[in-house]
Amino acid sequence: MQTTSRLDKIEVDALASQLEGKDPELVVRWALERFHPRIALATSLQAEDMVIMDMAWKINPAVRVFTLDTGRLHEETYQVMERIRDRYGVAVESYFPDREAVETLEREKGFYSFRRSVEERKFCCGVRKVEPLGRALGTLEAWITGLRREQAVTRVGVPKVERDESHGGILKLNPLADWTLAQVWDYIRAHSVPYNALHDLGYPSIGCAPCTRAIKPGEDIRAGRWWWEQPEHKECGLHISPAEPGRLAP
Repeated sequence: MQTTSRLDKIEVDALASQLEGKDPELVVRWALERFHPRIALATSLQAEDMVIMDMAWKINPAVRVFTLDTGRLHEETYQVMERIRDRYGVAVESYFPDREAVETLEREKGFYSFRRSVEERKFCCGVRKVEPLGRALGTLEAWITGLRREQAVTRVGVPKVERDESHGGILKLNPLADWTLAQVWDYIRAHSVPYNALHDLGYPSIGCAPCTRAIKPGEDIRAGRWWWEQPEHKECGLHISPAEPGRLAP
């Protein structure tokens, strides 16, 4: 679908330079004022997303929020969705994977095929995450994420603003790109922001239940995601451009 406020690459590069180093609230405010209601926060219901949720709601209580319900999320993650409804009066928009695709995946490959290889894991993520994300973004002009550069070796170059070529050139905003984990938790405590109870159990990064574990003291914050893989492979395909390695294999 064509949109009326899509920015070209030159405009996005100029905007990225202008907003780099700015406070996240300023980035979120600019985005909501420019694009609402055709902008939404994509949330996996972990700490970074809850910080942006709180900031965005204070700017515009009608902020749109969506999540990808893969069918294999933790119970604690669903509980956070209800806390968002209770605290902010915002109903999280859930996008589910295609039913037939999931049925075929499980019948042909089993329930744990994603542990056989990186390719099999990315295929599962493609069915459960990448395809639903495409539907979620299909009617939007911009989306907001909780990505931070400090999170992983695959994210060190994340800009605060970028043109998402994987999804038709819509704008992608990462307001917390330059924040540390300490800043995230300082904000949560200062503003009494609800958060996923798994964080208190040693889960700094939260995804599907079979693919997420608590980390040990001294481990990298992404060590609990797909712990059987090398760090450079630890993306599910939601934040990888078509030109990069690791795209979905058929």
